[in-house]
Amino acid sequence: MRNHVERMQRRGYRYEAADVICRRFDRFLQRRPDLDGQPLEIMLENYRRTKTTANHPAECEKLARILNKALCHDDPSRPKRQSDNRPAKQVARGWRRPYIYSSEEIQKLLAIARTYPSPRAPSRPINLYTMLVLAYCAGLRIGEIARLTLGDVDMQAGTIAVRETKFFKSRILPLSDSAMDALRVLLEAREKAKVSRSPEAGLFWHDQKNRYYCRATISDHLVAILRMAGLKPVTGKTGPRIHDLRHTFVVHRILEWYRQGVNPQEKLPYLATYLGHRDINSTLVYITVTQELLHEASERFRAFASPGNADPAEVAS
Repeated sequence: MRNHVERMQRRGYRYEAADVICRRFDRFLQRRPDLDGQPLEIMLENYRRTKTTANHPAECEKLARILNKALCHDDPSRPKRQSDNRPAKQVARGWRRPYIYSSEEIQKLLAIARTYPSPRAPSRPINLYTMLVLAYCAGLRIGEIARLTLGDVDMQAGTIAVRETKFFKSRILPLSDSAMDALRVLLEAREKAKVSRSPEAGLFWHDQKNRYYCRATISDHLVAILRMAGLKPVTGKTGPRIHDLRHTFVVHRILEWYRQGVNPQEKLPYLATYLGHRDINSTLVYITVTQELLHEASERFRAFASPGNADPAEVAS
């Protein structure tokens, strides 16, 4: 499995999800020495029985495809496995509707981040606050936040560079004044903390031993803020996600365009580029219809449909 993952990564594929799936299967096999020497189908069947979560059958199907691909590479005469899409469709049916945070909820999250309890890491509140600002004001993914370096911030230009993204697309993003103000305060705190000034150094630092925040640690702390705000249960995965801040960024941006009299349809290509999407279709997934968005769209239609104005069909074309 390791050889296959490394081979695909050498070919330019990120293959991170496949790597995680293979590692889980490897840990399972290490706990089951009785399966040593058994056919692959028997191993997979035993692995399927280990969990009853909704996503596990879909993950097992992905694992089976990965392993078949690896075996076919070593033996081209081996028959290719027929994919079973039923587990993935079952997961899709249970897909959660994105949670769109209100402006009041955003302010509450930011206020909690500012006073986040962290006696052993006094810099943590300012770090978490700035992470939330970038997640909401720039729609950054958690992985993109974790990979930011000091050299990615250009205070003079008011931009931030986002590299090594989900679709291997780097981009330079202009930021709002409020986001730049948050970064300015962060950099001042960083200066006082006397951490590395190297452009390659991580933007977000940990007080202990000059370490930096990884994706998992960022996720844990930001989810803790959601729980402290009462937006998410004390335990479990139900409730709003940090990734929903990205959805909220899109919806709030479109609302702002409506209020400015701008046709959002004309701006979608720019929004797709800003988000780091491959095409507009990926961006459309993020447009969650809310009552506020429906109201603004209705008002725009009413304005154009009133006597003396252009035909709405012409405006939309």
